[in-house]
Amino acid sequence: MRATSERPAFYALGGGRLGELLTLLHPPYTAWHLSYFALGAAVAPRVHLDRLLWGLAAFALAVGVAAHALDELHDRPLGTSLSDRALVAMAAAAGAGALAIGVAGAIVVTPALVPLVIAGGLFLPAYNLELARGRFHSDAWFALGWGAFPAFTGYFVEAQRIALPGVLIAAGCLAMSVAQRRLSSPARELRRRTSSVSGVRTLRDGRTEELSLPGLLAPLDGTLAALSVAVVVVACAVLAARL
Repeated sequence: MRATSERPAFYALGGGRLGELLTLLHPPYTAWHLSYFALGAAVAPRVHLDRLLWGLAAFALAVGVAAHALDELHDRPLGTSLSDRALVAMAAAAGAGALAIGVAGAIVVTPALVPLVIAGGLFLPAYNLELARGRFHSDAWFALGWGAFPAFTGYFVEAQRIALPGVLIAAGCLAMSVAQRRLSSPARELRRRTSSVSGVRTLRDGRTEELSLPGLLAPLDGTLAALSVAVVVVACAVLAARL
């Protein structure tokens, strides 16, 4: 079956400039990855509300705005009408804001945050602009950068040390990011690179079902949507118990 015109993501809004801007933020995925930072903070011996909120703000700027603006600038996966200049301005402003929060944290909380600030600042353009011939744009780097890194940072900014809970939560979020990637990659292939789908599934009782693009996308999109909600709710529940 020939593929109909699919939205570039299951949460894509369209509907003019505002819809494009909201879609650019990838709300479900941004909330998902911010939850990793929150989960990391929640397993620390003590949760400082100010550090939690500033850390969430920094990752919202870095992941939610800067990274996604650079991603759109690189190869236009969402097909927005936003100009290159606008995307560069968004990425620069958001990246500078995130960096400023990181520097302030290193001054106020502990200088030990400096390596994490530098690592985050370097990884963001390396991944989203596919620098170094795309060596950093892989499933493994995605899991490390968008899963393990925010979780570990969330723990470290609260505990100011490396300990087993921080390592375990980082490992758990890394594994969750691997699962996310295993679902989102084939969904992107179907949405953005597939021109037609053909074939028939034959059931054991003799019935047949024609394969279609919506049918192949439905379980992938449904699982991603459910997980994006589940991770956020779990993070909120754990934080509510701690605070």
